[in-house]
Amino acid sequence: MTDVRPPAPRAGSRDVPGGRGVGARLPRKEDNRFLRGKGQYVANIRVPGMMEVAFVRSPVAHARVRGIVKPAGMEGRVFTMADLAGVRPIVSDSGLPGFRSSAQYPLARNKVRHVGEAVAMCVARTRAEAEDLAEQVELDLEPLPVVADMLQALEPGAARVHDHWDCNVFLDTLVDDDLAAVRANAVITVKRTLRTARQCMAPLEGRAVLACPDARLDQLTVYTASQLPHVIRTGLSECLGIDQGRLRVIAPDVGGGFGYKAILLPEELCVAWLAMRLDAPVRWIEDRFEHLSTNANCREHAYEITGYADAAGHLLAIDCDAVVDSGAYSMYPFTACLEAAQIGSILPGPYKMQRYRCHTRSAATNKSPIVPYRGVARPGVCLAIELVMDGIAREAGLEPHEVRLRKLVRPDEMPYVNITDKHFDSGDYPECLRRAVDALDIPKWRTRQAAGEPDGRRVGVGLAIYCEQAAHGTSVYAAWGIPMVPGHEQCLARFAPDGTLELRVGAHSHGQGLETTLAQVANEVLGIDPARVRVVLGDTAMTPYSTGTWGSRSMVMSGGAAASACEVIAGRVRAIASHLLEAAPADIELEDDVVRIVGTDREMPLAEIARVWYREPQRLPPDVDPAGLETTMGYKPAADTGTFSYACHACAVAVDTELGSVEILDYVVVEDGGTLVNPLIVDGQICGGAAQGIGTALYEEMPFSDEAQPLASTLADYSLPGATEIPAIRIAHMETPSPLSTFGQKGIGEGGAVAPPAAILNAVNDALAPLGALVAECPVTPDRVLDALRRAGESRA
Repeated sequence: MTDVRPPAPRAGSRDVPGGRGVGARLPRKEDNRFLRGKGQYVANIRVPGMMEVAFVRSPVAHARVRGIVKPAGMEGRVFTMADLAGVRPIVSDSGLPGFRSSAQYPLARNKVRHVGEAVAMCVARTRAEAEDLAEQVELDLEPLPVVADMLQALEPGAARVHDHWDCNVFLDTLVDDDLAAVRANAVITVKRTLRTARQCMAPLEGRAVLACPDARLDQLTVYTASQLPHVIRTGLSECLGIDQGRLRVIAPDVGGGFGYKAILLPEELCVAWLAMRLDAPVRWIEDRFEHLSTNANCREHAYEITGYADAAGHLLAIDCDAVVDSGAYSMYPFTACLEAAQIGSILPGPYKMQRYRCHTRSAATNKSPIVPYRGVARPGVCLAIELVMDGIAREAGLEPHEVRLRKLVRPDEMPYVNITDKHFDSGDYPECLRRAVDALDIPKWRTRQAAGEPDGRRVGVGLAIYCEQAAHGTSVYAAWGIPMVPGHEQCLARFAPDGTLELRVGAHSHGQGLETTLAQVANEVLGIDPARVRVVLGDTAMTPYSTGTWGSRSMVMSGGAAASACEVIAGRVRAIASHLLEAAPADIELEDDVVRIVGTDREMPLAEIARVWYREPQRLPPDVDPAGLETTMGYKPAADTGTFSYACHACAVAVDTELGSVEILDYVVVEDGGTLVNPLIVDGQICGGAAQGIGTALYEEMPFSDEAQPLASTLADYSLPGATEIPAIRIAHMETPSPLSTFGQKGIGEGGAVAPPAAILNAVNDALAPLGALVAECPVTPDRVLDALRRAGESRA
């Protein structure tokens, strides 16, 4: 194994007291404005003459649109798809063989395919007036048979969501293998039938868009709460039929994304078109009722999974059949097949096995289109394989961690190519598991289990370990044939005349703290105070092109680009400083906001170099680089198969067998994100992700009726975990640098949300095992716990 290490620590790194560079626990710079109420979201933006939009949405899940009647005299304020002449539908196809294409019109044309699909838009001076107008629009809808369940969608004779398809499957994939010998020889066979509920992501800020025409520039400026403004500009251009130079997309402050804001919205198309039509600013702000009733759009999976092992509990093979409810349309740019097709490649996780087979289907139903949510398929696959591993342990009479340790990839095997051709870059998975087991102190809980709880509840412990591929690039996504393929990530860096540094990147921050961490990268390279670094994000007119913020990629890709640009600037600073200080460039060091001759006290402020370049050019060396103190550099790892962070979550729960309630008693995370650029921010990401994962495990569910009507349209009905439901999460870090990234950093933004469902469900089942009960569905509600106990009782009887 090649020993590749990140750059040696310099001033500002974790090894220097008071350091401000890579590894420093700096408070987030951006929090200064957020905590003072000075953040600027789309809803905060006011433009003279601005009009507000409300949408008329389908009250049924599947119907033919026979007619739309506008209120008399209001024809100029109500618009349907027939009015949007020349606007193309959203088409997001995959190049994978057998993918079935769907066309999503910004306003329904001929058919509606899910509750809440926009049918007409109404515009007025205020949102209230627009909503009043929307109530007057009459819809003539002919109800059609509804496909409300993903498994029913696959049955012969099921109604078709798309009339021109021969079945209700966007894509069918198969990772095939011959398991006959394994089946014949396996001593232990564990089969699980699992299901996860459909969820509705819940960022504090909903979706929002404001479009403003600019006659002087012949340009439309679109403010939108988006994770990927450059991709949105491309989508708007293609659907509206105008060149990208006439579109400027700005994502201001974004109040949480999680994937919910990583797609091209029909509402964005409608508002952009209407602003051009009226030659006036137009805005739409999603309200919470729209959010819940229209956009419950993630996490709905079903698994039939079988694990085969020998008598000693060594995992031999996995056989899986998985279905994902992809909803009615394929969303731009990630497509409807992203989750299901990924299942086949990531289900093995960090485990070694001899044989592997996985069949997946992306089912089309009359529900809102699926959108990638934090973790993207990983919470489901982690749940599936981790429940199987616990089942094998139980059959072998072993502790769950003992079974896992036998099949985890070892550090001496790194870099490792697994059974689905995933390229693990670095790590020590067994040590991560051992530390989690020690931190939770499983023997203590086993003693407590044996003694019994005074209140009669049953205690259980659960584990889950996973790995997260992040920042994967061209070589991975080109094979998917989707509308967006990431390439080199770019950063523009430049000094202002007063010595402040500006970094411009095309990714966007919606909670990740990029304004802080990118400033720390600049400090690591240039020695500049992070307070003197301005980071510009989210504006297509001011930043280089980027596919945006998704896939836990920003710190690897944007951080790498920022480091590359700062290195170029550092070289030019040294050249100027060597002339002014009369020393060789190699003898110049940059730290603590000064340039200094190494080993001496001869120095000058870093800002003085900027002043000389801009305002006293007569002092520059004759051979100075005319490009000055500004550059744009691109970055892509030599091997762009991704970094692999990983973690083990371990928890203890108490289950009330009379009420069915579950309480988390202790929760431990041992995580390895490579070199941590800012451990304080990493802790926040892990805790936030774990809170969402706990929601998946115990609380969040969007139930649907047989007519595909969402049954939780308010936060009184849709349960989210609050502060009292989230335990004090204990976090321990391992830092195994990646050999692929600039500082050894790995992407970790999504990982916290991956393991909680598996760890918690394993803990619940550990508590219920003496009673013969097994819960195999998320969320683990009291009703499901009681139902599992009832079925176990019937089985014993």
